[in-house]
Amino acid sequence: MCLGKGRKRPLTVHHLNQILLVCSVVLLVAVVAVRISSRSGLPSLLIYLGIGIAIGQDGIGDIQFDNAELTQVIGYAALVVILAEGGLGTKWSEAKPALRSASALALAGVAVSVGVTASAAHFLVGLEWRQALIIGAVVSSTDAAAVFSVLRRIPLPSRVTGTLEAESGFNDAPVVILVVALSATGPVEHWYVLLGEILLELAIGAAIGLAVGWLGAWGLRHVALPASGLYPIAVMAIAVAAYAVGATAHGSGFLAVYLASMVLGNAGLPHWPATRGFAEGLGWIAQIGMFVLLGLLVTPHELGDDIVPALLIGLALTLVARPLSVVVCLTPFRVPWQEQALMSWAGLRGAVPIVLATIPMVRGVTGSERIFNIVFVLVVVYTLVQGPTLPWLARRLRLGEDSGAADLGIESAPLERLRGHLLSVAIPDGSRMHGVEVGELRLPAGAAVTLVVRDGTSFVPLPSTMLRHGDELLVVATDPVRDAAERRLRAVGRGGKLAGWLGTDGSQAER
Repeated sequence: MCLGKGRKRPLTVHHLNQILLVCSVVLLVAVVAVRISSRSGLPSLLIYLGIGIAIGQDGIGDIQFDNAELTQVIGYAALVVILAEGGLGTKWSEAKPALRSASALALAGVAVSVGVTASAAHFLVGLEWRQALIIGAVVSSTDAAAVFSVLRRIPLPSRVTGTLEAESGFNDAPVVILVVALSATGPVEHWYVLLGEILLELAIGAAIGLAVGWLGAWGLRHVALPASGLYPIAVMAIAVAAYAVGATAHGSGFLAVYLASMVLGNAGLPHWPATRGFAEGLGWIAQIGMFVLLGLLVTPHELGDDIVPALLIGLALTLVARPLSVVVCLTPFRVPWQEQALMSWAGLRGAVPIVLATIPMVRGVTGSERIFNIVFVLVVVYTLVQGPTLPWLARRLRLGEDSGAADLGIESAPLERLRGHLLSVAIPDGSRMHGVEVGELRLPAGAAVTLVVRDGTSFVPLPSTMLRHGDELLVVATDPVRDAAERRLRAVGRGGKLAGWLGTDGSQAER
């Protein structure tokens, strides 16, 4: 089967059936592989890349694929979905304290990493400066998919998690601009011109992302859609629109989609658990498709000559460039050395560098195939080393945290005619709402617990009814007090009946 540029035959129903069969089998294998990944600690991207290589031209599938331009387009689309899913899952309470440090890593940290890595590629491997700078820029971006998938399984301090997740969402934008500029034909612009372009595009993308996110959240909270299944579609459409508008306005579309998704994810939208599950499913599909396609694009028998250069450049990136950028950017914020050490090792690379490595291939840069091969080997080897060792390093640095009080699962459905909302509240194991009486919730006037579902049986609670783990509550709240009621419920879930006295609120998790 040939999927590359050289295919001349028209696509028939028979070919479509073959493609659908291959895609369904790949998806099923990838889903099973997630379980292997979760048990072994390996980032799932390695398994997906392996699937692509296995069905490629050097594997059992013998699928011929060499279309770098198609890979870049699909990779960009997948990154939009992955960044949207990551932004929807980013808690503002964790991201807000880390904004300054994450922004520093995404700008100054990238500059330091590019300089050190490019120097290593030039002096140790012998690449010419343009190729060395492209490699330095490509591998300087941490991968959102890898960071989100690995870090959310490790109980780390909120400052560490917030910084790494925000950095992975922010640094794609300047790196894309830099790689495109370095891959352009003709002389490279002066550094101060590039810096000005990067800052301008980031500013435009940030403004559009925040505006689109705010407008989208306002609309979804004030317009009751006829079916709950429409809310997830609308949320993802708004996030993708933020990317499109940002890119069309010559801004950073990647930053726009991430910020718009973060605004939507923290806006308390109706039917939020369903929306979150839908976005997570799309994120998995995007990751699987992108990584398998990248595995198809690579030609394994051509990687032999680039293994040693990739290892040398990766050593410089992992042991010098990344730690130096972390120290330079985070020391002014008085981040403890233990957290700096962990963040130095947690600069995971994944699909983003490999997708960005297709840009010089599409632009016809000399030696672009070698750049792609070096980046591919570097990502595979060092992800294989860094991903599984992160939990061990966190324990050695004594940065692992107990999960603490589990957060409540709250789903909101608008009652348009009644000018109110129906909140469905699930009390998970570990929540400090266990043992609290309904009257002790002290909900604001205009909100009340109307029904409790326990062990499959529903009943109307009394003020003295004691809540338990596993209960599901139905809370009716009028529009003016809807947000206050949710904040109070989350506060009690984290701090118990004395949440207000202990200083625990609904916007910041108690550590």
